[in-house]
Amino acid sequence: MPTPMTAYPGGPLTGEAQLPGDKSISHRALILGSMASGKTTIFNLLEADDVLYTAAAVRAFGAEVEREGGRFEVTGTPWRSPERTIYCGNAGTGVRLLMGAAAGQGVTARFDGDISLRKRPMGRILDPLRDMGVLSESDSGLLPVTIVAGSPRAIHFELPKPSAQIKTAVLLATLGADGETVIEEPVLCRDHTERMLGSFGVDLAIENVGEGRVLRLAGRQPLKATQIMVPADPSSAAFPIIAATILEGSSVTLPKVMMNPTRIGFLSALKEMGAEIATLNEQETGGELVADLTVRSAKLRAMTITADLAPALIDEYPVLAVAAAFAEGTSRFEGLSELRVKESDRLSATADLLSANGVICRTGEDWIEIDGGKVAGGGLVTTHHDHRIAMSALVLGLAAQDPVSIDDADMIATSFPNFTDLMKTLGARIEENA
Repeated sequence: MPTPMTAYPGGPLTGEAQLPGDKSISHRALILGSMASGKTTIFNLLEADDVLYTAAAVRAFGAEVEREGGRFEVTGTPWRSPERTIYCGNAGTGVRLLMGAAAGQGVTARFDGDISLRKRPMGRILDPLRDMGVLSESDSGLLPVTIVAGSPRAIHFELPKPSAQIKTAVLLATLGADGETVIEEPVLCRDHTERMLGSFGVDLAIENVGEGRVLRLAGRQPLKATQIMVPADPSSAAFPIIAATILEGSSVTLPKVMMNPTRIGFLSALKEMGAEIATLNEQETGGELVADLTVRSAKLRAMTITADLAPALIDEYPVLAVAAAFAEGTSRFEGLSELRVKESDRLSATADLLSANGVICRTGEDWIEIDGGKVAGGGLVTTHHDHRIAMSALVLGLAAQDPVSIDDADMIATSFPNFTDLMKTLGARIEENA
């Protein structure tokens, strides 16, 4: 049964809150740890549905995954073909990375997901794997997908769009290929995989070229177990950051948030809008930069975010749209075509979220314009089983004139299972509907 929920307007948010571990890092740590020789220790793994499906998947491929106190121990092994279908729930990152890894490990595996994941395109992964000689079975590039055991070959590949999922799938497949794969990345996207491969002892050559990179990875390199500290998820941080910004009198501190340049475009956008965000105690852990963030409420002004900036903040657009709804003037966000194929048609869902609560907005194929100011609220938002739409709507309700409700909050557990509890500790009023 769905869990309807309502966010009520209220006073300021104050205090310090520890965010969950980063989802992208958590997926990669489990997958690479399951392929490495020895026992990999992962601290602060995100224990959300999406990541736990990946943990179950690598167990099915033969790895041991055990929770020991506040850490996870992953004992790697050469993968074997699983007896059951690998079910990934709503985890787009998990299933796409696992397909690349299965291709590299030379196993046969059938992948499936929930009704939402079955609508999301998998051809973007299957096409480069096919170029590597990997056979697959799929209906129109959608789940369910079967990867057929074989030996992938190295390729020269240019990313057709800025996508860390495509890039990572090819890198993981290359680990089981003969020869050197070259990946041309015209526009820089998330580089967590490249950073983490080094921690597992893999030699990956990276050359900066213009605004992108060229990656060179020799196949058949062994992976060695390591220790990984998963930093706090910056995409999760966006929700309390924007809530604190739009609620007058707020002051919130979020410790040890990952500050990878490919993940914090939303912070730059918010600062340009007038947000007051201080960065303190910068340090490096596991190849990733982290810092404490302190956010204070501020008056926001509208801004335009052009298409070239979209890859660095693609997951944060729904909640950035909430910030724009409270900003003075009209904001415009461009280059949003990728939002059409997320957990929902996230561009349409964002527009519907705003319209249901009295915010005037306009959309095109890959853009949205939002007229900011006071927000009436009072609406019921259909989440379309999309965790970011659900959390964005609840953030909107905290600063609107009237409460905002969502039809279901259950899917928030896919990425931020303690979202409501964390927000309540800071002073938010968010309640399940009776």
